[in-house]
Amino acid sequence: MPRIALALTEDFADWEPALLIAAARGYLGVDIVTASPDGAPVTSMGGLNVTPDMAYDALDPETIHALVIPGGLIWEKGAAPDFTDLVHRFRTQHRVVAGICAAASALAGTGVLNHVAHTGNSVDSHSRYESYQGAEHYRDQPQAVSDKGIITAPGSAPVTFATEVLKALDLWGPEAEAEITAFSAEHR
Repeated sequence: MPRIALALTEDFADWEPALLIAAARGYLGVDIVTASPDGAPVTSMGGLNVTPDMAYDALDPETIHALVIPGGLIWEKGAAPDFTDLVHRFRTQHRVVAGICAAASALAGTGVLNHVAHTGNSVDSHSRYESYQGAEHYRDQPQAVSDKGIITAPGSAPVTFATEVLKALDLWGPEAEAEITAFSAEHR
C-alpha cells in the first residue's frame, strides 16, 4: 500500500489536503505521515495543532510514494521553507510530488514545473521565483493538473487535487471515486 507524506508548515491551509488524507487513510487504508521543517509541532490556519511524525529530512522516498505540500499563510509572511532539496529527493526516486495553492508556486521555485503541464493560483505567483522557467506549460484552469508525477492545483481545487493524487498512486477505483464523489456532491 502506498504511503503519503504531508509536508506541513506553520499556518498551513488545513482544508487543502483534508479530503485527500481522509479518503486515502480512512477509506483506502493508506498510511499518512506528517512532517514539519524540524519535526516541531505546527498550527494550521484554522488553529489545528499538529505534532508531526518527523522532520522533512527524515522523509524517505524509498518508503514514501508521494510528497504532498499544502499551501498556507507562511508564504504571505515570507517565512516559508525552501522545498528544493526535499522535492528533488522525491523526484529523483520518481515519486509523486503534489503542491496546492502557494505550495504549487513553491514547486515552481524548485524548478520541477519547468517542463511539465501545471497550474496554481496564478502564473504570476509562480513567476516570483527566479528558477521558474515554465510559464509556457502553465494551464490557467480551476482544476488540478497532473503531468509526469507532478500535481498542482489552485487553492480552490482540493477535490480535483485529491483525485489526481489518488490517480497518480494507482488508488483510483470505484471506492475512491465513490468517496470523492460523495464529498464533492455540492460542486455538481
